[in-house]
Amino acid sequence: MASYEGILLGMGNPLLDISAIVDNDFLQKYDITLNNAILAEDKHKPMYEEIAEKFNAEYIAGGATQNSIKVAQWMLQVPGATSFIGCIGKDKFGEEMKKNAKLAGVNVHYYEDETTPTGTCAVCVIGGERSLVANLSAANCYKSEHLKKPENWALVEKAKYFYIAGFFLTVSPESIQLVAEHAAANNKIFTMNLSATFISEFFTDVQEKALVYTNFIFGNETEARTFSKVHGWETDNVEEIALKLSEWPKASETQKRIAVITQGADPVIVAEDGKVKKFPVILLPKEKLVDTNGAGDAFVGGFLSQLLQEKPIEECVRAGSYAANVIIQRSGCTYPEKPDFH
Repeated sequence: MASYEGILLGMGNPLLDISAIVDNDFLQKYDITLNNAILAEDKHKPMYEEIAEKFNAEYIAGGATQNSIKVAQWMLQVPGATSFIGCIGKDKFGEEMKKNAKLAGVNVHYYEDETTPTGTCAVCVIGGERSLVANLSAANCYKSEHLKKPENWALVEKAKYFYIAGFFLTVSPESIQLVAEHAAANNKIFTMNLSATFISEFFTDVQEKALVYTNFIFGNETEARTFSKVHGWETDNVEEIALKLSEWPKASETQKRIAVITQGADPVIVAEDGKVKKFPVILLPKEKLVDTNGAGDAFVGGFLSQLLQEKPIEECVRAGSYAANVIIQRSGCTYPEKPDFH
């Protein structure tokens, strides 16, 4: 397994999740909807204090890309198989993040911002469904200069698979471009996620620019439908949208792209070579659901853990569904000591 060292590199926004079961009044007060992810505006700023004071909040190391990388690391059980790059602050939360990543076995190269606090994400849970409000803070300060440093670029050189959530498009599109071009030039696998509807709506250009390099594009049904709407495809049919995503222009002639769209409890849709396949997920009785926070991230982590072992797509999907199933039975993107995936 030595050849797996540093095989998967993630780059994204490391955030500390402040997770709590809230009430409808809280959602209404801050104008937030379930099953959504947004960036905090000024009106949301007081909610971080309030969620911690008013509700029984847990602090869990998160951030979409970092979650996926940690889950892949957990599934692989090979120390140092994965690496992660992002920006944190020089503070208590940042120290927590480092400790957590180390425990998870991920090789993190954080850029530490002297003046900005570590980013946080309010995870508001009602009836097992979650809404995310991210206050990026330091995560938003990532600079491509950090990536270009020899000790960090070495992680890029070493990796054969890359994963970057769409959220990072709002932070450092130039860093994404550098990694994407490297992957294309060296026949490596570059993967991304649609991540949230606001990315397709408000960061359309940078998303389109990065999308051409992707070998795999992940997303859920809501994000897929928003992407379709933004691009005037005039269809809400997720299978059609997945096909169109897989056929989106590519950076090179030889490149293949597979679109993988999850739909909660409904089957996972995989579009490849002009064909669509559907894979049922493991259904969970409602009483076992703790929260859906990290479910999509966990799916990607499980999927990638098999992809980098060159397993067939159905095995990748099965591992993704397994990981998501484990995570939704726990608070946040956390997992037991060892996976039970065979």
